[in-house]
Amino acid sequence: MPPGVPDWEASAANWLLDHCPPEYRGYSVMRRHVVVLARFAALHIDASQAAAKRGISDARVTLRDAIAAEVIESAILAWQREDARLQALRREVRLVEDALHGRRFVRRI
Repeated sequence: MPPGVPDWEASAANWLLDHCPPEYRGYSVMRRHVVVLARFAALHIDASQAAAKRGISDARVTLRDAIAAEVIESAILAWQREDARLQALRREVRLVEDALHGRRFVRRI
C-alpha cells in the first residue's frame, strides 16, 4: 500500500513486523509507533547483515576442522545469498522509514 492512502501506516507496520523477530510484536511501543518499529527493523536487518558478512569472512577458518570443504563453500554461498536478500530488504525498509518521515520516493526514468 503506497504512502498517503488510508491505513498505509498499518500496512507498513504489519510488513515491518513480518521482517522482525516475533518478540517485537510484544512491545507495545512498536505497535503504537510505526516510526519506532521501522528503526528497530532497520537495526535488526543491519545486525543480520553484519552476521552474514562475518559468516562469509570466517567460515573457512572456523569450520575447516568440522566439515568438508564443499560444505563450507555451500555455507558461504548461502550467506552470500542471505546478504543480498538483506541488502534489498534494507533498501525497502529505508523507503518505508523515509515515507514515515514525510519524504517521498520519486521514480526517475
